[in-house]
Amino acid sequence: MGAMSPSAPAALDPYADIVDLTAAIVDIPSVSGDEKALADAVQETLRVHAPHLTLERDGDTVVARTHLGHARRVVLAGHLDTVPLKDNLPSHRRERDGVQELVGRGSCDMKGGVAVFLQLAVLATAPPVDLTWIFYDHEEVAAADNSLARIAHTHPEWLAGDFAILGEPTRAGVEGGCKGTMKLEITAHGTAAHSARDWVGDNAIHKLGEVLRRLEAYQARTAVIDGLSYRECLNAVRIDGGIAGNVIPDRAHLTINYRFAPDTDPQQAEAHVREVLEGCAVDIEVSDSASGALPGLDSAPAQEFLAALGDGVRIEAKQGWTDVARFSALGVPAVNFGPGDPLLAHTDDEHVPVTELRDALTSLARWLGVDVTAAR
Repeated sequence: MGAMSPSAPAALDPYADIVDLTAAIVDIPSVSGDEKALADAVQETLRVHAPHLTLERDGDTVVARTHLGHARRVVLAGHLDTVPLKDNLPSHRRERDGVQELVGRGSCDMKGGVAVFLQLAVLATAPPVDLTWIFYDHEEVAAADNSLARIAHTHPEWLAGDFAILGEPTRAGVEGGCKGTMKLEITAHGTAAHSARDWVGDNAIHKLGEVLRRLEAYQARTAVIDGLSYRECLNAVRIDGGIAGNVIPDRAHLTINYRFAPDTDPQQAEAHVREVLEGCAVDIEVSDSASGALPGLDSAPAQEFLAALGDGVRIEAKQGWTDVARFSALGVPAVNFGPGDPLLAHTDDEHVPVTELRDALTSLARWLGVDVTAAR
């Protein structure tokens, strides 16, 4: 286990009401790159209250595992970091239209999920499967800095399992898999000239017109995979060009983002965009891409998880990209499940309904055979 800081942090109270525990976690600022205080608190909480778990640490990622000899292992992972603050700490509670909410940076994305996982990590002493709990850093930044990418190389055994659950906000429903994402840089070239004599130049910005027309007319595909509908999206997200108001621009640049269904790999995605833009007088370069993940709902552990949640559980496709794709790439089927509306993630008024915190906790506890009344 990694060394503790010289002055050990106070442990969070994992037996508190889940709303109080979430508030305590939200109130420890953990903007990406500054997760140490929260990672220390999580580690100390598990050290004090979860002797049934083996603790390990890499940077600001805390990993806790059972070793009960079960035939299956499930990984439950939640990121500790948030996007930058916007005068939205400390947390507070409010009631709007009869709905109780916890408000504060990270309450939705995804400290509500972290609180649920932390409480269950302490309470689930005899689960039906072996469990790996991962509380990780650097999710809200560049993919290369994500600690799951790091530990996939340094400690791949920590990510091994038969099924994985990411605590991403899903309104306490199940969102299977995720879409892939690709960023493409489109460059048009021309010839600079004085704008009063445009006939001696060649306007690079105008050459992007056909690209924009094709994107505007694009009919997105909806892929239905295992009963879940993934709607693709192909959009211009940034444009720039020109150096002055009296100069015909010799260069113009457009960035395109393509969100593609998980039945498509990045090579096929790139080929599709090139086909859409065929004949346009531009250069096309892929600057970033990440594969999606198939729903992952047909494995035995996933079916057991869904059965425990009950017939009323909402099951949908994940319309964004999440770290389930990292597990899928390792051959581990994964789903997203956690409290909070993903549309509220990163907003100034980020909040989570109290009922979703309780529903997510109760659902996971039922699957793990845990009596959460012990945490009241």
